[in-house]
Amino acid sequence: MDRTQLADFLRTHREALQPEDVGLQRGPRRRAGGLRREEVAALAGMSADYYNRIEQQRGSMPSAQMLAALATALQLSRSERDHLFGLGGHPAPSRARDDLISPVMARIVNSLSDMPAMVWTNLGEVLVQTPSAVALVGDYTQYTGLSRYLVYRFFTDPAQRELYPPEDQEKRGRVFTADLRVEYRKDPHGVPGEIVEALLAASDEFAEVWARHEVDVTHHHDLKRYLHAELGELELYAQPLVDLDKDQYLMVFSAVPGSPSEEKLQRLIAASVIPGRSVPG
Repeated sequence: MDRTQLADFLRTHREALQPEDVGLQRGPRRRAGGLRREEVAALAGMSADYYNRIEQQRGSMPSAQMLAALATALQLSRSERDHLFGLGGHPAPSRARDDLISPVMARIVNSLSDMPAMVWTNLGEVLVQTPSAVALVGDYTQYTGLSRYLVYRFFTDPAQRELYPPEDQEKRGRVFTADLRVEYRKDPHGVPGEIVEALLAASDEFAEVWARHEVDVTHHHDLKRYLHAELGELELYAQPLVDLDKDQYLMVFSAVPGSPSEEKLQRLIAASVIPGRSVPG
């Protein structure tokens, strides 16, 4: 643990943030730039005294949980977060499963509370969904183990495949496999390698698609078809907004204006914002 560098690092990033950056109001008598120590402490869910001791190079070594909270409060990038952990005497959190949603993504998702939207990791794990996204495709945040990853569920869980029309499933499988191959190339011995090994043992279909070595299956901007239990087929665009620093992307679903799918989507959105209300037929 490097107390001096840790204190300097926290102070520098605290002073670089303005109240408006973290959703706080700037009082009329506020003169000092940057956030106050007590504001950072509140954002991180710790006492002001505890945070003060860190910046004053006193006290015990902060836990990994405290450092993670400070990284979120100070809106640190992935590299900055890793550096913070190193200064605090802890190894950087694993990059295989990063459950920290970037502040920018969090603000966008909050502003889209009435739209079908979700934040994915680069491995196809959903970190957060809006209510209408859950109503559209189900709760993707409930899964554990390898089932967290969409590509694994697609080839092992028939219920996941039923989200797509039968004639589209072959293309969806190729898309998911191509995305997995990109991540496998980056980290063949990490989680991507675990997924590939498990799927090769569990699915002959995946093994056949994997053997094609496809890496460029166009899919981000094409019109996709989804099957909903009550509304039937919806044709939707799924536009991604990528956060390259955190290997996450926000996916927002929309339909062609004036189309039957837009009308169905609006009914689904209206139903999802009222707890306990079913989608109108």
